[in-house]
Amino acid sequence: MEKLSNPKKTIEILQKYSFCFQKRFGQNFLIDEHVIRKIIRGAGVTKEDTVLEIGPGIGTLTQYLAEAARYVVAVEVDKKLLPILEETLQEYDNVTVINADILETDVRQLAEQYAGGGRLKVVANLPYYITTPIIMGLFEKDVPVDSMTVMVQKEVAARMKAGPGSKDYGALSLAVQYYAEPYLAANVPRNSFMPRPNVDSAVIRLTRYQEPPVQVSDPALMFRLIRAAFQQRRKTLVNSIANSGELSFTKAEAAAAVERAQLAPNIRGEALDLEAFARLTEEFSGKSNRTQESDQELQ
Repeated sequence: MEKLSNPKKTIEILQKYSFCFQKRFGQNFLIDEHVIRKIIRGAGVTKEDTVLEIGPGIGTLTQYLAEAARYVVAVEVDKKLLPILEETLQEYDNVTVINADILETDVRQLAEQYAGGGRLKVVANLPYYITTPIIMGLFEKDVPVDSMTVMVQKEVAARMKAGPGSKDYGALSLAVQYYAEPYLAANVPRNSFMPRPNVDSAVIRLTRYQEPPVQVSDPALMFRLIRAAFQQRRKTLVNSIANSGELSFTKAEAAAAVERAQLAPNIRGEALDLEAFARLTEEFSGKSNRTQESDQELQ
């Protein structure tokens, strides 16, 4: 079968099945072979890999993945695409298509069933409206994934790899960099898609760390502190923490913890790297531990 990276073939298939693009699924199909090959090279897919593809669409990227990987498991939420995928992938016996929402899918079970309990590589042209929940959901559930190579909105890719002090730096930067090393694999023009999106795109590879780059006793508290620090970027870190609805620290407690963490009293969250947030978290955790010890002494 002629590859779907040929726009004429894509149009032919879409017309054959009278397919209508669904805005609610964020459907923009790749029609650029050059970009597809960049994605596969960026992901480092080999014949030893089992790939989890999220949102295969009509199977354009899937066709190339099937030729590069040992096996491909493609999870597609739109059931109207299933008969199209059955046709476009009929030549490949190393592909399984699952009609499901990736946010509700047991990825551990997929790894067990299709990778023999090994690890997966995620490769995806993600729906832009749900990029962050998908990526962070896979990280936070600690599923057996070595890397994610994903097409995302260009500005989201910039935020994922940004460092302290830059305009793109924020809570997403720190959350991603706690779990993985980001690498920008390619910028992608709008005419690489059908229909053409209204935003620029980029391919980013997130290589999962075996161990986080910082050790912290309470990661959940660290991420609450991070969110607080960036909810009101122009406020000082002390005021951001004291005013956060997720935290219960007073301004005096916040100021004391900032001082113990050897940070400037008027510093803003955007100036802190991951190590500084980890150090600050330990100061707050230490305060909590000391409070618990004092309470026990009074009992």
